[in-house]
Amino acid sequence: MRLTDASVAIRPRNTWEALDLGVLLAQRHAGLLMASWALVTLPIFAVLSLLLWQYPGLAVFIFWWLKPAWERLPLYILAHALFGDTPSLKQALKALPGLLRPQLLASLTWRRFSPTRSFDLPVLQLEGLSGAERSKRLVVLGQGNSGSATWLTVLGMHLEGVLWLGLAGLFYLLLPQQVAIDWDWQSMLQKTSPEWLWLEHLSNLLYALILVFWEPIYVACGFTLYLNRRTALEAWDIELVFRRLRQRLTGSAYALALLCSLLLFTPGQEAWAESRSGSCPVPVEDPIGPDAERLLKQSLTSQAAQDSIDKLLDNPPFENRETVTRWRIGDEPKKETEELNKEDLEGLAKIFKGLGKLFDYFKSVSIVASIFEVLLWTLLISLIVLLLWRYREWLSTFASRIGLPQRRIREMPSQLFGLELAPESLPDDVASVAERLWADQPREALGLLYRALLSRLLHDYRLPLKGSHTEGEVLQLVQRLEQTELHRFSAVLTGHWQNLAYGHRLPPQALKQNLCDAWRRLFPAGATA
Repeated sequence: MRLTDASVAIRPRNTWEALDLGVLLAQRHAGLLMASWALVTLPIFAVLSLLLWQYPGLAVFIFWWLKPAWERLPLYILAHALFGDTPSLKQALKALPGLLRPQLLASLTWRRFSPTRSFDLPVLQLEGLSGAERSKRLVVLGQGNSGSATWLTVLGMHLEGVLWLGLAGLFYLLLPQQVAIDWDWQSMLQKTSPEWLWLEHLSNLLYALILVFWEPIYVACGFTLYLNRRTALEAWDIELVFRRLRQRLTGSAYALALLCSLLLFTPGQEAWAESRSGSCPVPVEDPIGPDAERLLKQSLTSQAAQDSIDKLLDNPPFENRETVTRWRIGDEPKKETEELNKEDLEGLAKIFKGLGKLFDYFKSVSIVASIFEVLLWTLLISLIVLLLWRYREWLSTFASRIGLPQRRIREMPSQLFGLELAPESLPDDVASVAERLWADQPREALGLLYRALLSRLLHDYRLPLKGSHTEGEVLQLVQRLEQTELHRFSAVLTGHWQNLAYGHRLPPQALKQNLCDAWRRLFPAGATA
């Protein structure tokens, strides 16, 4: 792996940028990825459908269960294409049997439901790790990235469902109208209906076609998350800068070395070197070797220092020494059959001992559970607040009966526009008094009606009137009551009251009966709002 040959920019990215890079990488090699996936999976899907023709649900379940095995092929293509060695379709298909051998049983059993499957696959396939080494490596790589890999799997599941519904709807829309009319859905839903069996196999085929499009993108996004984590941990971007700097300075270094050699071997320089040879001898190879004792004339010799170091390493916590030696040929280490069998047996034993251990792989799903918990609590609190607001009047009455402290009652203004608004200052029959005053004192009659209207709005309708309100603002508050006749009466009475109070224009005589009749309809004697 040469970082200088990478076909993408090697730099640390956030998780969303890494996922976007995976989509672009899959788009760049879309033809090869989709063709290889289709050539491998669609024949297997066809065989499963033919063998299990009467059980289409079982056929698609087995096909779905085998997905982790086929995901190794897109990763092989992307890993080689990233560094400029894009394999051909024939080379990719030829490499598939070798890709399936390592830890296939583990991938299809206790690791099948891992939500970080796309992020873990490069550790298995590209680094060739297994057992405890694989677990430790995933712990290091998963710090801060396991949540993104989990969300990638969750969103991928929902996206598969949405795409399947879209293809199914498109298929139904493309049916000829006569065919759609002739379908009898009730008979097709019967178990013995052959048409319904064909529809089930057709829906399975739509799902298989969706995987041809989506699975390469899913594998590519997990691969770029893995690359992004390694870039951050191993500082690939800094290493790449130093490599490019070395390549750029290589030619200059050769020229500088040639110039120095010419200067050193000129005649004048040779005489000067001979004259100084006694004071600065040329170093020669040490005849006693690098392992001989050094610094013999000092209080702490090299041998004493080495003995002190060995003594320190023999005591806790450094006393447990371990030397690990193994052969490694090529990029993919060869695993012995006994080791694989032992690991598979240990994994199967773990499954039979307790299925509860599978939940260890779903620790990152606790984030989703926490989000749903917050949403449910928010919904419950909102429902309680809504009920309290809906029955606030009943609650206030109940609180007053048992003596609980109540909300402070708003103080109502006693006067507005210089008019007295207390109910006791008004006559019992406002309309009759206004009719008697109209002939001789129209200003007092109209003022009585307007003052009585304000008093009713303030005490009966509980409008929040203030001394600073104008007549127009009072009309706006009346409009919010959504009572058409009351608003119309208030608007007419307010207009004539303003004309009389500020313009000294008397109202027409015919207005008297209309206003008094409207008052009796709106406010019957002894009635409140």
